[in-house]
Amino acid sequence: MPNRKPRILIVDDEESIHLLYREELEEEGYEVHSAMDGPAALELVEEVKPDVVVLDINMPGMDGIEVLRQIKEKHPQMPVILCSAYPEYKQDLASWASDDYIVKSFDLTELKESIKRNLAKVGF
Repeated sequence: MPNRKPRILIVDDEESIHLLYREELEEEGYEVHSAMDGPAALELVEEVKPDVVVLDINMPGMDGIEVLRQIKEKHPQMPVILCSAYPEYKQDLASWASDDYIVKSFDLTELKESIKRNLAKVGF
């Protein structure tokens, strides 16, 4: 187990999501980084080397499916949790490359459980 806090990268184009997730996840003891769009997320993946990425699908410009594809191409072991307000994306074959799929909610219980499961896969 690494001797540091687990690093979580939040990728979402909504500021309110960043604030909510950051507050809740920092309370859980995580180091939280955030990006507002796909290109910024891909930069942070290289700079920060997050232990888990929480990724929105529906973003302007580069969508989450494309970000997921690029992350998995370079870092196949990096857990990526897709998080969307739209449950129908779960049926999209492209989303199956993710490690988990969570429908957005203000109750973060499911997201926190998914993060814990995925951190366990990478040795936390």
